[in-house]
Amino acid sequence: MNILFPIILISILIALGFLAAFFWAVGDGQYEDDYTPSIRMLFDENGQTKERQEESNQTLDKDR
Repeated sequence: MNILFPIILISILIALGFLAAFFWAVGDGQYEDDYTPSIRMLFDENGQTKERQEESNQTLDKDR
């Protein structure tokens, strides 16, 4: 029974740490742009989509 109070205290401190980290991330602007990261993976450095890049790779393989 004596161990419950320190465990509860430690869990509350950890929860407050996560809450502080969340507020720090929100204040730092990490969650402002939620659209761009979802489409960034579709484009490579040249601006082509992955599908077009795969198609061009297939045509290059056929030409060889």
